[in-house]
Amino acid sequence: MRPARRHRTAATRALLGAGLTTLDDVARHTADELPALHGVGPKAVRVLTGALQRQGSPLRG
Repeated sequence: MRPARRHRTAATRALLGAGLTTLDDVARHTADELPALHGVGPKAVRVLTGALQRQGSPLRG
């Protein structure tokens, strides 16, 4: 997530609105919980999952 970006995606706005500002925050949730946030769809979950795997912090459960 890049808060300095001029145009945020719907998924970024949803995550920030839910107080999820870091990948560690996102990792505390499951892949089933994230789409419950309006704006977070399957693509966003795939992107987040990939980013978390690269840093060694998979999604919970």
